[in-house]
Amino acid sequence: MTSEQGLADVPRGMKFRALAEQLREEIATGVWMVGGRLPTESELARAAGVGINTVRRAVDLLIEDDIVQRRQGSGTYVLAQPSGIRLQRRFVGVLVPSTSYFYPKVIEGIERVLSAAGVRVILSSSEYNLDVEAEQTRQLLQAGVDGLLLVPNLHLMEDPGLFFEDLPDLPVPYVLIERRPPHPTLDDATPYVCTNHQGGAYAAVRHFTELGHRRIGHLGRLRTGTADAVQAGFDAAITELGLPVIPAVNQRREVWTNEELAAYVQTCADNDVSAVFCLGDRDASALVLHARRLGVDVPGDLALVAYDDEVADLGEVPLTAVSPPKAEVGALAAELLLRRLTQGETAPIHQVQLRPRLVIRASCGAMTRELVQQ
Repeated sequence: MTSEQGLADVPRGMKFRALAEQLREEIATGVWMVGGRLPTESELARAAGVGINTVRRAVDLLIEDDIVQRRQGSGTYVLAQPSGIRLQRRFVGVLVPSTSYFYPKVIEGIERVLSAAGVRVILSSSEYNLDVEAEQTRQLLQAGVDGLLLVPNLHLMEDPGLFFEDLPDLPVPYVLIERRPPHPTLDDATPYVCTNHQGGAYAAVRHFTELGHRRIGHLGRLRTGTADAVQAGFDAAITELGLPVIPAVNQRREVWTNEELAAYVQTCADNDVSAVFCLGDRDASALVLHARRLGVDVPGDLALVAYDDEVADLGEVPLTAVSPPKAEVGALAAELLLRRLTQGETAPIHQVQLRPRLVIRASCGAMTRELVQQ
């Protein structure tokens, strides 16, 4: 049995797969003979330096492939030598910046598609750290994944173009999620599935104009994966819809403090701004509270539309929100990767944008307007 050192460098969550592969190899080479009994789970755990649950998950993989069998009260016995089964079972590495905001629904869509296809997911998070991202990618490849679904932290890189220069060197098929080359050549061959964040911001501003608003602010963020695209969509809408540019209320921060949010509400009042488009439900919800403290009614005095739709419906004033199709993005990216895994180089390169939808709630005033008209 392989020693603890053999699994020491395997990432958490992947050790059971690595252990299963070691057991397969040992059965294939005759260390454990057909008809013979494997060591107990406790013995395997001690020898590999892992927990009992890791051993059980590894053995479960072998049971699914009819290589071993558990016998109640007797132990686990070898049924057959490994054959082509090992080649048929696929694993996909998924690397996202976070598993707690925006990406849970993306992951849900990925897992739904891959699970239906009999493909296992190995999930990693970079926690918005470039060093961690590089290490997690290395570990996923070292673990032998057959393909990758990646959300790189392009917004944290000094030169994202260098990332795309190295991307084709990956030894397995890949599809990017919610990321694409910033300045692609006409023959760019990067496969990706993204939300049209610019279009979402544009739709929010257009909605304000349909409600009669002309002086519109943008409370944005810096150094997030969507911040620049959202800003570009807002700016395009202001220009194309012939709206006045008001620099004082077109502001972006890495983090908005309570004092800055309160000051922003006052700046809106001072500049006769009647509507604000806000990147992030949480900042928008906080803006509602600061507006109320200053005697500014939402949506009566100040209409709001948020971007993300993570917790937009939970506040005292439910937020109208641009809602990216997160689960659909994940599912489609998984489908495209499956095509690349099965068709190889003959698979067409897909570069897909999905349009977000605008979910109307109370904060923009549209619902109130409809009631008045009725």
